[in-house]
Amino acid sequence: MQADLIVGIQWGDEGKGKIVDRLATKYDMVCRSQGGHNAGHTIWVDGVKYALHLIPSGVLNPKAVNVIGNGVVVSPSSIIKEMEQFEGLEGRLYISDKAHLNLSYHAQIDQAKEKLKGDKAIGTTGKGIGPAYSDKINRIGHRVGELLNPEKLCESILDYFAHNKPIFDVMDLEAPTKEALLGELTEYKEKLGAFITDTTQMVWKALDEENKKVLLEGAQGTMLDIDHGTYPYVTSSATVSAGACTGLGINPKDIGKVTGIVKAYCTRVGNGPFPSEDLGEDGKRLGEQGHEFGTTTGRARRCGWFDAVATRYASRLNGCDELALMKLDVLDGFDEVKVCVAYEYNGQEIDYLPADLENVTPIYKTFQGWNNSVGVRKFEDLPQSAQDYVKIIEEISKTKVGIISTSPEREDTIIL
Repeated sequence: MQADLIVGIQWGDEGKGKIVDRLATKYDMVCRSQGGHNAGHTIWVDGVKYALHLIPSGVLNPKAVNVIGNGVVVSPSSIIKEMEQFEGLEGRLYISDKAHLNLSYHAQIDQAKEKLKGDKAIGTTGKGIGPAYSDKINRIGHRVGELLNPEKLCESILDYFAHNKPIFDVMDLEAPTKEALLGELTEYKEKLGAFITDTTQMVWKALDEENKKVLLEGAQGTMLDIDHGTYPYVTSSATVSAGACTGLGINPKDIGKVTGIVKAYCTRVGNGPFPSEDLGEDGKRLGEQGHEFGTTTGRARRCGWFDAVATRYASRLNGCDELALMKLDVLDGFDEVKVCVAYEYNGQEIDYLPADLENVTPIYKTFQGWNNSVGVRKFEDLPQSAQDYVKIIEEISKTKVGIISTSPEREDTIIL
């Protein structure tokens, strides 16, 4: 059995949570492969809002097993708080013993470094994701499985502070007391111990022996990938489809259908290049109609028109079989809508994504707008201009659209 994959195609915040939640009813297992609690999924079900940061979106399907893979950096305090939204999670939620810990001092380091950079700051969420991944790559990090022996972990963390004291002094960061740290780690063990396991073996067994239907869920988006995104204004993990393999311990042959999630327009949080950003009234209106505020940080998102060049790049990079087009309804009421179909770069028109994205100028095509797409559940019931817009996106991005979302509600979805 192969696992299907959901991946963000833009700069994150595309609406992956709704699609995973919508599809999860058909799957036995939903797995998260990378990122941390800097990511956020907002899901609306029957008017009730759920904000997820670490727990896979399949948690709203009572029959699905949810797995947090080894590629995730886990904040114990964050996931404990998140788990309080739900009952009966034992047997339905598992955390890889090889996932790395993101502890409170990682967030303090993150915020201190951003402050020191001044106007050259990346624009991180300040949640400690970068420092946690840095410790992992530097081979000085700590894994979730170490929570099962809090005394040993406590000593190791105190040694970490002692070895890095000169650096922490510059950041005005004090080491915790042994008593306070041990108490904190012991509490984490008590609340999370039952959920920690070898998730790689779980996923292998589900695919190879139990013939289970497995859905893989990424966080952030392709344009924030550490290798293929708008570096250095990126996240610290592999957000592309290939990251699901390393983040869960599966191989490329285990991947089945790949669905790329895109908004009908574009948004970005934080600093960095954003070619199709609209700094005028249209961009402001997109933000207002789309309620574009970060699930995790509450920060206003930068807004702009659909970037078909970036979408085509990301679709090829991820091997997308189809796109899920989100928030089509947000474009209601615009007399005209734009699509970025190419870039001007060094005086030439190009149809690809250069590494130097900061110095491109978008080239747009303009199309007729529409009204009354909110809540539509059949493609033929969409306004003709909206139908044409979908077909234009398919043509320019060279990827078919298989799903269209017309409101935040789970059921307001068109399946093509």
